[in-house]
Amino acid sequence: MENNTSKLLRYAAQFVSYIFHPLFIPTYFILYLIQIIPYEFVGITDWQLKLKVFSVFWLTAFFPAFAVFLLWRLKLSNSIFLKTQKERVIPYVITMFFYWWMYYLSRTFLDQPLALKFFYFGIFIASSLGLIANNFIKVSLHAMGISGLFMAVLLVSVYYPINNIIWVIIAAFLASIVVSARMIVSDHTKQELIIGFGIGVLTQVIAYFWVI
Repeated sequence: MENNTSKLLRYAAQFVSYIFHPLFIPTYFILYLIQIIPYEFVGITDWQLKLKVFSVFWLTAFFPAFAVFLLWRLKLSNSIFLKTQKERVIPYVITMFFYWWMYYLSRTFLDQPLALKFFYFGIFIASSLGLIANNFIKVSLHAMGISGLFMAVLLVSVYYPINNIIWVIIAAFLASIVVSARMIVSDHTKQELIIGFGIGVLTQVIAYFWVI
């Protein structure tokens, strides 16, 4: 019975790790913004809004994931799961490029909510710090991503005059669930998870004050 419970727990933790993979975080954030501050998207048709969400997914999730797949197929990495620090270097650089591009677009086009600007800048800084830290320690990307989402949701509450407490609680709950899941199914140490979480939080705060 204990064995079955342990297996079930690992399956659940693996499922959580897939659903809240760091590459999906930008897509989740823009979907959240559409729900919580719809007035920031006034003037955009439903089709354009769907296209905007799709473009975020395409540029921040699909292309980086496809690049990792190509690296694996070209034998430049041993696994698509990037289990070693060396395997993570090129994917870090690739995601940095796409995150910077998204930040550049959000600054250039006037129809972008300010929350997207600081969020994109924050995840760009996080990936940059992650690349530097990768020379010394295998920082948890999941912890970095989910903590960045949590802090971004919290900062939305600070900037916009809205009642956002429910979403903040949900984001905090998800952050704890994802970190717990990584403790169960990943080979990360507690230090790697804590550092990843700290980078995600800190970079969103830095980006917020820089953009504001």
